[in-house]
Amino acid sequence: MKILALGGSGGMGRYAVHSLYKNPKIEKIFVADLNASSAKDFSSSFNNKVDGFGLDVTNESCLLEAMSKVDIVINTTGPFFKFAELILRTAIETNCHYFDICDDWEPTEKMFLMDQKAKSAGITAIIGLGASPGLTNILAYMAMLELDEISKVYTGWDISSAKTEQLSSQKGVNAAMVHGIEQIIGKVKVFKEGKYQMVRPLNEVKIHYPEIGEFKANIFGHPEAITFPHHYPDINESLNLMHGEERGFNIILKFIRFLIEAKILTKKMAARILTYMEGLNTSAQKKEKICLPAVFGYAEGTKNCKKISVGVTIDGEIKDLSMGEATSFPLVSGVKMLIDGLIDDSGVHAPESGIIDPKLFINYFAREIDNGIKLFPKITRSQI
Repeated sequence: MKILALGGSGGMGRYAVHSLYKNPKIEKIFVADLNASSAKDFSSSFNNKVDGFGLDVTNESCLLEAMSKVDIVINTTGPFFKFAELILRTAIETNCHYFDICDDWEPTEKMFLMDQKAKSAGITAIIGLGASPGLTNILAYMAMLELDEISKVYTGWDISSAKTEQLSSQKGVNAAMVHGIEQIIGKVKVFKEGKYQMVRPLNEVKIHYPEIGEFKANIFGHPEAITFPHHYPDINESLNLMHGEERGFNIILKFIRFLIEAKILTKKMAARILTYMEGLNTSAQKKEKICLPAVFGYAEGTKNCKKISVGVTIDGEIKDLSMGEATSFPLVSGVKMLIDGLIDDSGVHAPESGIIDPKLFINYFAREIDNGIKLFPKITRSQI
């Protein structure tokens, strides 16, 4: 089995390469990055099982040539609203299985349109298999499985735990911060009242999480809001929610958005400001209090004719993971499940489509963390 790791020496991709390198079923890993020296330097830390080279993914002929040599491509090249659609299309053309950590809803819609072509090519494409989207989808899917009928599905994550990687092949503005800026301005697509709607990001939503109480969170423009109704059109509402202990941070984000939309601040300048602010935020500044889980899936519906809400999170110590680890470990868990024959359907899928067995996935994810602490899905329920 040969793998092409696009963006493999970046802040996310390098963790995936380290993990896949240890897998005896993988014969070769090609690390490709726009920054050729970074790809080569990073690859030189391994033996000849890993090779690095420079690649501009917008050069379609070079991308086609690189993919024609491998069985699986993992795409950690952001921002995904620029590159994801092209890379998946090339993967289908070369009959190459595809995994990414796409966290933009716009290319997600376009990639779903390639489902039939992927099926005809006999390839598996799983999009948005990171932390959010990714792990959040799996947790929300587990919440759905607890119900007979589903009305609402929410995925959520703690913005205060999202720390960009210090080691990266990127030069200039951080792609993760560029993505964040894109998803708080203008409008984002969600699913409400049984239909897709464009709404203002950062709008407040109340959620009554089972056993711990009611909280306020904010709409964020991640793909989960549209992938759940894509696979499960009978649900009535699907949202991705951002939360955090620092409520004032949401006010700051709204102010930055105002400055961008008033053309006082550019998106790149805003991304730099957020990067600087992130460096000022330390865990020592946080106060211990009851709050929403750092990452969770939530569903409302009926069970045995009773209205029930279900929350699912991870029971175990995962808070010390870096953003790169938290994002890449779900990705490589999916890749390893495919290699082990536990994922065998074709087409373009979000993680919650049913193509991934969630319990097996949590086991694979736990092995990636490998910190001696067992992880379990923590499922809580309450009657509405």
